[in-house]
Amino acid sequence: MKHIALLLALAVSSLHAEDWKPEAGFTSLFNGKDLTGWCFRAKTDKKDPNAGDITEKHDGKTEAADAGRYIVKDGVIAVTFPTEMDKLTGQLYTQAEFPKEFILKLEFRASVNADSGVFIRKPQLQCRDYLVAGPYKQLKKYKPQEWNQIVVEVKNGFAHATCNGEDLELAIPLPPTGPIGLEGDRGVMEYRHIQIKEVP
Repeated sequence: MKHIALLLALAVSSLHAEDWKPEAGFTSLFNGKDLTGWCFRAKTDKKDPNAGDITEKHDGKTEAADAGRYIVKDGVIAVTFPTEMDKLTGQLYTQAEFPKEFILKLEFRASVNADSGVFIRKPQLQCRDYLVAGPYKQLKKYKPQEWNQIVVEVKNGFAHATCNGEDLELAIPLPPTGPIGLEGDRGVMEYRHIQIKEVP
């Protein structure tokens, strides 16, 4: 079957994937089964009035409509690079947008030198195999090729991001609203336990 060899190589444990639940007060952005609630959007271009508009929804699908760059398997969104496609940067977004202040939590696991990103209302936080690919090579708590947690707190138009409790960015300036997104640029990146809590 398509992509089976690659998925087996990811070595994702599925024993407890179905047991995970968001923390109290949080809402899951990823149901662990498919890409319901996720979509493709028109590329951002300030001159294009349709930039950011939803172009394709992936509700009920376990594979995005881009030759399998985004695949759902065992409670994980795996960002991959099928050999049959041009390896250009890909972006997957939530259909929902988030104008309120919020706390976003997610876990990621990066292959060696993997390069990905998390979009916060569109601006991007680099999510990589940090100690190899940077830019945060000074991290002490990052665990190479293991699961790591990113927490993003959005307040007063800025985002403060941490990885395993260590600062990544202190104040990323944000637009008034926008979706959450994931990027695929290089290597294999896995995401799970994506949850958000809006702050009144």
